[in-house]
Amino acid sequence: MERFLAGLSDAALAALPYVFDVWALPHQLPPEGDWRSWVILGGRGAGKTRAGAEWVRAMVEGGTPEAPGRARRVALVGETYDQALAVMVKGESGILACSPPDRCPRWVAGERLLIWPNGAEARLYSAHDPEALRGPQFDAAWVDELAKWKRAEETWDMLQFGLRLGRHPQQVVTTTPRNLGVLKDLLARDSTVMTHAPTEANRAYLAPSFLEDVRERYGQTRLGRQELDGELLEDVEGALWRRADLDAGRVDQVPEGAGVIVAVDPPVTGHDGSDACGIVVVAVMRDGPPETWRAVVLEDCSVRAATPQGWAEVASAAYHRHRAERMVAEVNQGGDLVETIMRQTDPLINYRAVRASRGKVARAEPVAALYEQGRVAHLGVLSALEDEMCRMALTGFEGRGSPDRVDALVWALTDGMLVPARAYRNPKLRVL
Repeated sequence: MERFLAGLSDAALAALPYVFDVWALPHQLPPEGDWRSWVILGGRGAGKTRAGAEWVRAMVEGGTPEAPGRARRVALVGETYDQALAVMVKGESGILACSPPDRCPRWVAGERLLIWPNGAEARLYSAHDPEALRGPQFDAAWVDELAKWKRAEETWDMLQFGLRLGRHPQQVVTTTPRNLGVLKDLLARDSTVMTHAPTEANRAYLAPSFLEDVRERYGQTRLGRQELDGELLEDVEGALWRRADLDAGRVDQVPEGAGVIVAVDPPVTGHDGSDACGIVVVAVMRDGPPETWRAVVLEDCSVRAATPQGWAEVASAAYHRHRAERMVAEVNQGGDLVETIMRQTDPLINYRAVRASRGKVARAEPVAALYEQGRVAHLGVLSALEDEMCRMALTGFEGRGSPDRVDALVWALTDGMLVPARAYRNPKLRVL
């Protein structure tokens, strides 16, 4: 390497950082062939943005700063205008950062436009404004995070009608995969090529502590396979919950006056190899008749503890942190011992034991129906819980171990909504 560098002129050394073929990883280089769409699927931090920016450079730049390239009209489409600007144009791996000084485009903020010294242009578009793509025409396009777009199909269709200039217009799509129809349809087309890489492929440019932390936390989860390994995961057949529905029902705050319930699904045993103890916190709003009741899942604080005292302390802390009105705990396995442990940990808790008389799926189905009716939302993203929910199918849990988090969720919503609803409709039942 030293001999190679010593043999280069000063000009060649100055240019070397901008020769992407020297530094690129295999998944960052466009495949050979007569393709129309190149999809780069990758985990977070896998180098997708750099690959997209460098491909745009390769399309618009010529042999000299003023020489024409293969493309002169480029569409840069992000989820929003702000994100497209922050990531695709001005980001650390964006077009401006990747461009050599003599070929760096000029940013015209008022027109959302990049202009290169050779006259090539790239304009920003937002997936929230698909109508802006009706009319313009392009010979190249870079689409970023297609799988995140809320109006993905509509925006994608408008872009395809405009990608019509030149002898062979092409587009690159850089995205972390999600189970989205427009993405699956694109990947199934004969004119599409794909490269793929997990987050670790780009580890030389990532903080080691980041990789260790996210792998430890998400490595064995469905979310980890999607966000770190870059896998396109299909919904489990017959799943009671779908990720797209959960995404559509998120909130960022909880209405005042909601009653809070902490539900606990304790493990059978208490040691390092035990299943996790499911601990889920739910806020319930019960104003009016039962069909108007709503719930928000506030927190999943499930834990794998070496001793029963460990998970009991976590459950107690959640109870007081959210000022819960009661705690419910399944006692099928532990019986009175579960209550004894909780009372020893915190004698002030308003505790209620619940006992399962039906299987997990049968108990979960009416709770899943509440979600289908749009009556349950999640406060932010509860990754580990949602991973289990989307693997709970009519035939059982399609995952390893026990769905402890889902069990706790089911107990919380059953106690907070389903049981009181039955009592509301039948005054002879004791109101719980």
